[in-house]
Amino acid sequence: MTALLLALPGAEPMATELCGHLNSALLKWEFRRFPDGESYLRILGDCAGQDVVLVAEMSQPDEKFLPLVFAAQTVRDLGAKRVILVAPYLPYMRQDTRFRRGEGVTARYFARLLSAVIDGLVTVDPHLHRIHDLAEVYTVPSNVVGSAPAVAEWIARHVVHPLIVGPDEESEQWVGEIASALDAPYVIQRKRRLGDRALEIDLPDVSAWRDRTAVLVDDIISTGTTLARSVERLRQQGLEDVMAVAVHALFCGDALATLDRTGLSSLVTANTVVHASNDIDLSRLIAEGVRELLSGLDNN
Repeated sequence: MTALLLALPGAEPMATELCGHLNSALLKWEFRRFPDGESYLRILGDCAGQDVVLVAEMSQPDEKFLPLVFAAQTVRDLGAKRVILVAPYLPYMRQDTRFRRGEGVTARYFARLLSAVIDGLVTVDPHLHRIHDLAEVYTVPSNVVGSAPAVAEWIARHVVHPLIVGPDEESEQWVGEIASALDAPYVIQRKRRLGDRALEIDLPDVSAWRDRTAVLVDDIISTGTTLARSVERLRQQGLEDVMAVAVHALFCGDALATLDRTGLSSLVTANTVVHASNDIDLSRLIAEGVRELLSGLDNN
């Protein structure tokens, strides 16, 4: 494979893993900020005629977006054949419609800006709601990598008799895939959001599975409010052994402190966002996604 990988700030661990899976090399670069906060970058290798894969860790995206854009534009100016973005966590999927008069639909604006500087996108389980496919907003080819096989594999290795618990109706297909791989029962909660942090959770009757370990699975942990409320509902029904597995570990604000108070037996995340809780490695699946995307581009 002739692609070169460039690790954007914070994405060095994932980029290193992907290099091994893809038999590729890292494109060295220099990045720093001027005293006034503006970005400086310099590509230190030759990328002319080659595919360049930018690997980005996109939590707290506002401060990371301009370096991404500048890196993409620079390697293109230096003759890169194509610029591919690997963003295991894809931000700006929340505001996908105008809920109140005057709001910006930032999911669409971000997709438009990003599509202008890349030729393809690989991501993991984007947080889709009213947008059902990335092609609705991204004008470049994309490949969505599913985390369910890796999540199910981790649970199979660590939990003897799991009960899989999904956060809301939108998660049912993903949760069902995990439960099916484990031959385990699953239930889906009903969630009603009342604000950024306020919500109500309804949990079906799970009393028949009190002898099992409840495994709360979710694609993203942000404020931790949903997860904390879910633990509370499970405990009210008599399930004492409760753990959580998530894909994108954002942990905004005091989320960790909130979850510490719940008494979760364990909390595990995938390595789409660098965090101490990372224990599910998705790099092999992401590498396969990169190969598939490049192959598709070659055949078009």
